[in-house]
Amino acid sequence: MLFESLALAAACCWAVASLFSASAARHLGAFAFSRWRMACVSLMLWSVSLVSGGWQSLNSGSIEVMALSGLVGIFIGDTALFAAMNCLGPRRAVVLFACHSLFSVLLGYLVLGETLKGLTLVGCMLVASGVMGAVLFGRREGENHHWEQDNGKLAVGVALGLLSALCQASATLMVKPVMAGDIDAVSASAVRMSTALGLHLLLLWSGAAIAKARLPINWAVLGKVAINGFLSMGVGMTLILYALRYGEVGLVAMLSSVSPVLILPLLWLVQKRAPAKGAWLGAMVTVIGTMLIVSR
Repeated sequence: MLFESLALAAACCWAVASLFSASAARHLGAFAFSRWRMACVSLMLWSVSLVSGGWQSLNSGSIEVMALSGLVGIFIGDTALFAAMNCLGPRRAVVLFACHSLFSVLLGYLVLGETLKGLTLVGCMLVASGVMGAVLFGRREGENHHWEQDNGKLAVGVALGLLSALCQASATLMVKPVMAGDIDAVSASAVRMSTALGLHLLLLWSGAAIAKARLPINWAVLGKVAINGFLSMGVGMTLILYALRYGEVGLVAMLSSVSPVLILPLLWLVQKRAPAKGAWLGAMVTVIGTMLIVSR
């Protein structure tokens, strides 16, 4: 159960990290938020890599693959996700991003020949439907929390959400063969993060208006960005890379996709209000599906 535990631990990290992302992303804008987060995480990861000596496991081939994964999964995928959040609100954007697990299963089958059978397949179907149901039907009437706010750009938001999911699935597929070797996961994450950061900086220095911060950053916002980055990209994504060393792409993606369900008790704690009945029903379906997967 090693890769299952790693994938679920990553989902926990993403769930906690999400509490720090929405307000900071709205303050800075999608591109500036991503850029600041990547800068914080790159510094963290490279510090660990240099101290541990993990950077010595890198070679030209692994660097190229990780850099391409960073371009697709982080520079394009993460930025598209936060842009979708700004268009649709985090709740709806998370529903669309949850499709990355389905995309991963499909790509794993088409490219790597991975197949899901029996109770594992049933479990994956339950997890996917449970996660989407928990988020989609998790809103109470009259709820105006910032997780529900949108700017009315439905078509644009849907396109960005699906793009982020596809990019995440594609980036995960890319790194699977590399992680099967002895490459250090922290150093691999550092390469991915640095590549995406470099591209964001080039976009900013080009003078593109979209790359500029919506509002100036302050210490409070920087703190939220750093915490989110440490949990979601520093710890969470590194755990996913380790999970890919031992598990199939589709199963790792499916188990890590349960983070929206894990958010429910956290939102209850923050909002002082229990989630809607639909959210709990989806959560129960997700738990049953997860149990079927890990008990295979």
